[in-house]
Amino acid sequence: MREHDEGRSGRAHGLTRRRMLGIGGALGLMAATGLSASAALARRPSITGAELRSAVPLPPPFQVPLPVPAVLKPVGTSGGGDRYEITQREASAEILPGVRTPLWTYEGTFPGPTIESRRGRPITVTHRNELPVPTVVHLHGGRTPATSDGYPTDLVLPEGWHDAAMHTGHGSAHGMPAMRDPRAVVTKLTRDYTFPLDQRPTLLWYHDHRMDFTAPAIWRGLAGLHIVRDDAEDDLGLPAGPRELPLMIADRAFTADGSLAYPALDPTLRVRPGVHEPYLAGVLGDVILVNGAPWPVHEADAARYRLRVLNASNARHYELEAVTDDGRRLDLVQIGADQGLLAAPVTHRLLPIAPAERYDLIIDFKGVPVGSRVRLLNRLGSGRTREVMAFRIARKASDDSRIPRTLSTDLPTWRRSDAVRVRDFSFRAGQMHGGHGWLIGGQPFDPARADVTTHLGDVEIWRLVADVHHPIHLHLVGFRVLSRSGGPPLPYDAGLKDTVSLRPAESVEIITCFDGYRGRYLFHCHNAEHEDMAMMANLEIV
Repeated sequence: MREHDEGRSGRAHGLTRRRMLGIGGALGLMAATGLSASAALARRPSITGAELRSAVPLPPPFQVPLPVPAVLKPVGTSGGGDRYEITQREASAEILPGVRTPLWTYEGTFPGPTIESRRGRPITVTHRNELPVPTVVHLHGGRTPATSDGYPTDLVLPEGWHDAAMHTGHGSAHGMPAMRDPRAVVTKLTRDYTFPLDQRPTLLWYHDHRMDFTAPAIWRGLAGLHIVRDDAEDDLGLPAGPRELPLMIADRAFTADGSLAYPALDPTLRVRPGVHEPYLAGVLGDVILVNGAPWPVHEADAARYRLRVLNASNARHYELEAVTDDGRRLDLVQIGADQGLLAAPVTHRLLPIAPAERYDLIIDFKGVPVGSRVRLLNRLGSGRTREVMAFRIARKASDDSRIPRTLSTDLPTWRRSDAVRVRDFSFRAGQMHGGHGWLIGGQPFDPARADVTTHLGDVEIWRLVADVHHPIHLHLVGFRVLSRSGGPPLPYDAGLKDTVSLRPAESVEIITCFDGYRGRYLFHCHNAEHEDMAMMANLEIV
């Protein structure tokens, strides 16, 4: 990791020969250390990881109705804010028809219940941990004070958890003793998370963020949606009510008894982190779930719909397209990104979406014949993973929704000249403590080390470079993509984002302002297996 003042930076923004050689070296290291070409590179470049195969018969596509997660009701309203309660507990659900699957859940469901909130109206969520392991909750995309951001060592311990069992660092899987974090704030059984929600309206999501065990915890079901709304967005006339659909897309695999398959070294998720060798680059499933249902179907009007799409997969990338039964491709009109509405709509025919990215889309079924289908497909998949879900057009209907030419006027207008410094970060495979890891700037995550220190209100440009595919997420702040490998941003980079998809051997420049709150935050790869294997770094705002 390097930083330098913007005024002294005269080098080209593209990949230098030295950087390209560095990437080649990282890829060679991957092959040499077992992060092998077969696991990470021999597939098409957008895929990082190896696929698990289900051992239970899988249902045909487009038979199970699309579920819509229930909206959680507040348990109290006072002082201009709302209070919620969520219990994290084990439950079982019928994900595959006729089969029960044990899960770790928020409130007994997968996905967890959706929280709907208003911009600037604070909420407090009391989480109660009745699971067998410690947990941490992170509101992904939230502008949240550090004490409620879900730092990976700020654990909520379950009843009867003994300190001797507590693991808060990269431990035996990586050949080093568990690190202790002197700044960790650990609570027993419950924790209050306070979210001011002083931010643009958008789709956020909440998930477990426990150090070294994020990937298997999300895989087992610890994920839910959070929608922020405001009056200005409500007045735009976008599709609403039953024509606004949240779509949490996630892949999973199942064992013969219907349990979720996952290649954890320690299936109890208590002590030893990590996955078995073939899956070090990421874990892919062979079943595509939308809102927890396999390849579902939704009965739709012949009208416009607003699709709030989240890729909640651990490692799988998708390239979405909407195709009618007669082979016609429908436009996917993007109106929002991770951090809210765009300035103006952007039309896509194909839309890549990396883990943790969100896209706010309008799709118009008006010209689709009643009784026919529109399938949402994944161009990066093969076999069953090419299919995501379908819409069956059930009836003609009136439609007074619209897509305004101007969607938002409150996007930040940072310029290159506003940046007080430029920083360089590499995201690459490497060795750490005698084992395999995924590193930022050549270093594994250490909660006790300050990797980046910046001042509240500073504008910075970050230049990110990857070996293989890495979706990079910054906590607290949104950012704008300035360039890709020296060229302009791509159409799907529009708007304010909090997660950017770095493609193999690619460099990306982003610009952001570190406003909001002081404290300790994170940036990391959102391939959840990479994150658990140390591809995180500390961001200190002072």
